[in-house]
Amino acid sequence: MGVSGRRIGAVVFDLDGVLIDSEPVWEQVRHGLVEEYHGRWPADAQARLMGMSTAEWSRYLSEELGVGLPAGQVAATVIGQVAARYSARLPLMPGADAAVRGLAARWPLGLASSSPRRLIDAVLTGAGWGALFRATVSTEEGLPGKPAPDVYREAARRLDLPATECAAVEDSSNGLRSAAAAGTLVIAIPHPRYPPAPGALAAATLVLASLADLTPAAIDAAG
Repeated sequence: MGVSGRRIGAVVFDLDGVLIDSEPVWEQVRHGLVEEYHGRWPADAQARLMGMSTAEWSRYLSEELGVGLPAGQVAATVIGQVAARYSARLPLMPGADAAVRGLAARWPLGLASSSPRRLIDAVLTGAGWGALFRATVSTEEGLPGKPAPDVYREAARRLDLPATECAAVEDSSNGLRSAAAAGTLVIAIPHPRYPPAPGALAAATLVLASLADLTPAAIDAAG
């Protein structure tokens, strides 16, 4: 056990912004749709969208940002465009493959994501990680989006562990708050383009500069 005095039995990753550099893709696609339908894109739109479930962000674009299309149509359009970009080039974060494989050799892995199942599966298949994750959860499965803790609690349940025995790897403000509220050991790897709010970052026991620093030894020291 490390500084927090807890046993770590599994590691649960966020997907967007941690393992895949998808936030720029999501921002370009959503911003483009808002512009196409003559809506408005406030300066904090991307920060607000990070962590929202599909139902939440599609409604936000439709109603708050002025797209005006039914939320279901907004979701289908955006997800289809993101999937096409992933198919053309999967934008893995530097060090993602080594980090996933290195931790999978030591712990069961989970995934707790606000991405729809279609995109989670596309990433896991494209990266060759399908067999490395024992449990994957999407907020699209009827769960509230982050910062609600539900997606991390469900990932822990599927790993047959209490959330307090899981380490969570996050980047965004909403994700960090979600992981902390679930009771996990929170590890932050802030995205340089979308840094989390200082208050959210304070929930992390361990803050790392990159996935290259996410090693079993680092987690042992923090656990």
